[in-house]
Amino acid sequence: MKKRMSKALWISLLAAPLYCQTQVAMAAGLMEAWQAATQNDKEYAVARAAHAAAQPRRDQAAALWRPTVGVVGSVGVATNESETRGAQFSAPGFGQSSGVGFSTSVTNGTASRWAVAATQPLYNPKRRAEQQQLSTSADLADLQWQAAGQTLMLRTVERYLDLALAEETVRVHRQQLDAVEKAAVEAQDRFKLGDVPITDTHEAGARLAALRAQVLAAESDVLVKRNLLANTTGLPPGSLAARLPGPSAGQTSSLQPLEFWLDEAQSRNPEIRTQLLAADVARQEATKYGRSSSATVDLVAQVGRDRLSGSGDFGSASNTGANWMIGIQFSMPLFTGGYRSAKEEEALRLAEKAAAEVERTREQVAQQVRLAWLGLSVGAERVRALEQALSASLARLDATRLGREVGQRTTLDLLNAENESATSSLALAQARIGLLMDRLRLAALIGRLDEAALQVADGELAASPLN
Repeated sequence: MKKRMSKALWISLLAAPLYCQTQVAMAAGLMEAWQAATQNDKEYAVARAAHAAAQPRRDQAAALWRPTVGVVGSVGVATNESETRGAQFSAPGFGQSSGVGFSTSVTNGTASRWAVAATQPLYNPKRRAEQQQLSTSADLADLQWQAAGQTLMLRTVERYLDLALAEETVRVHRQQLDAVEKAAVEAQDRFKLGDVPITDTHEAGARLAALRAQVLAAESDVLVKRNLLANTTGLPPGSLAARLPGPSAGQTSSLQPLEFWLDEAQSRNPEIRTQLLAADVARQEATKYGRSSSATVDLVAQVGRDRLSGSGDFGSASNTGANWMIGIQFSMPLFTGGYRSAKEEEALRLAEKAAAEVERTREQVAQQVRLAWLGLSVGAERVRALEQALSASLARLDATRLGREVGQRTTLDLLNAENESATSSLALAQARIGLLMDRLRLAALIGRLDEAALQVADGELAASPLN
């Protein structure tokens, strides 16, 4: 058994440096982790790039009702043949002649044309719908950016506290391991003296082996959690040593009734507002293909010149024409082969789908609010109960140690008391983390999770859950 214990001890000692990194690392605050995450997190970078498209969409919406000016120019080879018979001709000094004929011919001549045209939309329901779509989609991008910030904040806090709990688990298990090692040595010595049965040494050895395995697993979990937080923040893994919530973390002096939070979420929740804007975009898409949106009226102005020169059947010739116009242009498609009505039908069905998604999101958000509110409303009482349980378990541990010294408690009693104390300590840490996370989730559900809320949470963190 000594060889098995020695081997397990060497494994624990080899893994100890992993935990020592935790002890010597400088503790990183939530604000520091969040600020680093905003510059490094890959999902947030995608959201930032998507949000950058919001302002160009607003610019597009504003440009839709501004005049457009275009220029057209062409040059090439052309042939033109014209013949007129039975024309009437009159000119000063030549009198008037009837039955006159004219013929022109240019074969493979040089043709050029240029024109400048300007158009100002006056009435265009489809363009109006496109403008509203672009403006709404820009607002949608703003909301998605806000939601991405809250999501990153929650993800950063969750990974930060996961690391803190993992490090606390290592600390508690190592503390428990030290105590059990002492109990195992004492049980061995007392067995040699005939003071305790051999079962005490077996029980201590079994518990010691199990604890060493737990320590190794906990240290591996610390590495995983630290790397996750490092991936989010971009900070060196060795510099990350998170802090756990203290006694006041997550607690509020007064919690508003559930109905207040439900109402706030229905009007302010970013996801619901995003779905409402998406439904509005879908309705505008249907408007673009409605019958009333098919006609357009534009103010148009144009100036241009055409020229063709070369040789033909009658010798050298050239034709030149210049024109300009300004007026109103009306346009309305009469038949599109069913394309327009099919597009309208598709858009209407998609609008119905978007409306259904809004209601589904409302229901999901309401359920999330209820869960977070219930967690927060009963969480404080649960934390107080666990604090009392920890105090009682520590008192029981002290009494069991004393009882074992005087022979009234067995080694198994002491090992059970050590285990109960460790379990109570970790349960208290988990409860405080849950309470803080519920408060932050509730703030996010009503769109009020920001750096100020995170600053408050950062100030509630302590070095140890027992502080």
